[in-house]
Amino acid sequence: MMHTTTRNETRGLWLGLLGVTIFAMTLPMTRLAVGAASDPQLPPAFVTAGRAAFAGLLSALYLRFTAAPRVQRRHLPALAASALGTVVGFPLFLSLALRQVDAMHAAVVTGLMPLATAVAAAIYLRQRPSNGFWACAVLGCAMVLAFAAYQGRGHLSAADGLLLLAVASTAVGYVAGARVATELPAQQVICWVLVISLPLTVPAMIATWPVLPVRASAWGGFAYVTLFSMWLGFFAWYRGLALGGTVRVSQVQLVQPFLALLFAVPVLGEKLQATTVLFSLAVIAVVFVGKRMPANIKNLQPGKS
Repeated sequence: MMHTTTRNETRGLWLGLLGVTIFAMTLPMTRLAVGAASDPQLPPAFVTAGRAAFAGLLSALYLRFTAAPRVQRRHLPALAASALGTVVGFPLFLSLALRQVDAMHAAVVTGLMPLATAVAAAIYLRQRPSNGFWACAVLGCAMVLAFAAYQGRGHLSAADGLLLLAVASTAVGYVAGARVATELPAQQVICWVLVISLPLTVPAMIATWPVLPVRASAWGGFAYVTLFSMWLGFFAWYRGLALGGTVRVSQVQLVQPFLALLFAVPVLGEKLQATTVLFSLAVIAVVFVGKRMPANIKNLQPGKS
């Protein structure tokens, strides 16, 4: 029994790392899809709606072939909240921001995601985290704002606000989805989130379909964020949480911003600056300390597959 538990924890950690690696590629691939303000490619609204629409159709097929039971009415509010955060908020704000800043800049700012998720969980569960936890949350935000101001020559840009909104959206969406995952098989949660979003995402995709030609690489970035970032990544991530435990496996999120920095080099040709690496490592350290502070937050254990 002990051997089986250890093996499951190891598998969970590896699957969690796979999920985080997939998510880390989201930043450079989204930048590849939307392009820069000086060289626009796919419209951010199309990337947001299209990736969710295609992933939603794949999810509908998956649920059909696995004979998944229909969700209960009581799950719909949480699924809707998760959809607003992960299907609409995060990809839209991220796509708009990446038109203005590079993927490395975004990687540092979005490094706050694990801590933001813990804050959202504390508020949602009406818990009272320790003063040390809140101090880390404030320090992490201050460091990210300082980095953004440093790169903006003393000023924060609209893109920084969009990135913070993306972080907040992810936190809300993750906590809402994790709540449902305590009662449903973990892999089904993201599928139902995407399926119930189809009445919104399909018409929005059609309405925003690009009329001007774009590079093949932009479509490649779009294909990645559709198949992997919006769908298969969650399969690995939620399965890893289910096998290895939420508290243990969620720690691998700490490497996500640094992986995003590394991926931006070969994918986009961005140059890795020492200042960016230092700020990223500092944010990771603050998030690591903050996640270990007594926050009195329930362990939202995903349901069994």
